Amino acid sequence: MKRFRALRTRDIVRIAVLIMPLLFGVGALAYAAPAQEPGAAAAHGEEEHGSAGDVIMHHLLDSNVMAFEPFGEFELPKIVVGGFDISITRHVLFMWIAAVILLLVFGYVGSKYKSIGNRQAPGGLANAMEALVEFIRLDVAKSNIGEGYEKHMPYLLTVFVFILVLNLLGLVPYGATATGNINVTLTLSVFTFLITQVSAIKAHGIKGYLAHLTAGTHWALWIIMIPIEVIGLFTKPFALTIRLFANMTAGHIVILSLIFISFIMKSYLVAIFLSVPFSIFIYLLEIFIAFLQAFIFTMLSALFIGLASSHESHEAEAAH
Repeated sequence: MKRFRALRTRDIVRIAVLIMPLLFGVGALAYAAPAQEPGAAAAHGEEEHGSAGDVIMHHLLDSNVMAFEPFGEFELPKIVVGGFDISITRHVLFMWIAAVILLLVFGYVGSKYKSIGNRQAPGGLANAMEALVEFIRLDVAKSNIGEGYEKHMPYLLTVFVFILVLNLLGLVPYGATATGNINVTLTLSVFTFLITQVSAIKAHGIKGYLAHLTAGTHWALWIIMIPIEVIGLFTKPFALTIRLFANMTAGHIVILSLIFISFIMKSYLVAIFLSVPFSIFIYLLEIFIAFLQAFIFTMLSALFIGLASSHESHEAEAAH
């Protein structure tokens, strides 16, 4: 009992990291195994591949059904208002769960700081969140935006932890990766795009913002440069959208494909020596990618905001 009480947060995290891949594998195997009568088998290899593809796509795509195979499933409520379908889906549900987690965690951390004041350093979860906030403040916001970075800190910190929690929830057995939905990543990228343009207009004014579209070139070249600059404005959020969506989707496809190899080849040896070990390896890699993609999205957002509000590039264009 004393040893159990002596477990720290980092020890619990280590245990969870070791157990979660096994739980994910068991859940995926249970879901992937087709419900057949004893002695029944697929008539053709194409049918097996088709069922594997169906299960993989069902895992990736959004739907109104939460499946907990082999325990059952339940439908989420369908809501239509004024002809618009605003039904609750799996990805919407997990975004709500992520929002609740963030509110609880930062609400607890805020109350912890209020209780201890400046008398002592925080510990445990509050200490970890302080390190996270300092990392985003110094290494992401301040280093990429520079002067005036403080006003962008709430957005950058929120988008980092929100994407991170969504990525990690997708690794929970029977979970859904909302960041594997291009609509979600597109919406987050649109927020970054709007903040970037507003920051540029505030920093340079309407005249300076429009002058940036000419890239400081002679008026005879504006017919070429303006379309190029306008396209460049939209390629940045497009890159943010596709980068996050593709990376979070690819990992789940690889894991499920490795699991299905044992079903397709109908070999326990393949499952023991190939499917399970490699699936666990990719799963652990996905935990790292969950943090990495949240950081990359936040860092690029800060970089785009910093470039848009920077005066150096425009002064150089004017001088040229």
